[in-house]
Amino acid sequence: MANSSLHDADLEIRAQLSLSASPIFAIRELQVRRENNELVLRGRVPTFYFKQVAQELVRAVASGYPVVNRVEVD
Repeated sequence: MANSSLHDADLEIRAQLSLSASPIFAIRELQVRRENNELVLRGRVPTFYFKQVAQELVRAVASGYPVVNRVEVD
């Protein structure tokens, strides 16, 4: 179980770092957390395109976890 917790924490960190490395400032401000065996993406962006880009950045490091996109578009 301890290894699973470490993997989960590492997964969150990798997903958050992926968002932080984006050249799009709004994407860098989003948050991602592991909840109930899913990666949940939250925050606000100005366009639907940015929402999709953020989702794909997280999906690229998700290691098989489903990605739930709860980002709101302003």
